[in-house]
Amino acid sequence: MKYVMLLNLLLFVKIPNVASSHKEIPSIDEIRSLYQKSMASKIACKKLIDLLEPYKKDPLYLGYSGCATMVMAKHAFSPFSKLSYFKKGKRMLEKAIDSDHNNFELRFLRFTDQTNMPSFLGYNDSIKKDRTFILHSFLQIKDVRLEAYVLPSLKESKDLSSLEKEKLK
Repeated sequence: MKYVMLLNLLLFVKIPNVASSHKEIPSIDEIRSLYQKSMASKIACKKLIDLLEPYKKDPLYLGYSGCATMVMAKHAFSPFSKLSYFKKGKRMLEKAIDSDHNNFELRFLRFTDQTNMPSFLGYNDSIKKDRTFILHSFLQIKDVRLEAYVLPSLKESKDLSSLEKEKLK
């Protein structure tokens, strides 16, 4: 009798469709685009943070989430909120780089963040080593979209010399 009741229960209980509730992993192009928009738009910044929330186990997605969190500091009003966003985002980005130290894109993100942060925050200790890493690794990039994404920022960087910029494609 117990087995009949269990069978009836299993037949009539609606089991959610796992495939339909599973979100598709966001594309890196979508993330890069939202990240660029997040500089000027609090809405885009919040959307990026929310989009990446379930994927923080991936170092690259964690790095972008950290950078977006630091950008939220720009959009916050309270100095305490600004500092809180900055510290949280910094920890996330550093954790991502610790997980995948040779990831070009993560090192690029940290380099651009550190070179554009106000100096009073003291987040500038990796600029030299990231610059060296980027300059030595740039020619090994196989992803054309990544190259197109990073090249304009590197060409405009005040922390690269004219000679260093010339070495970039």
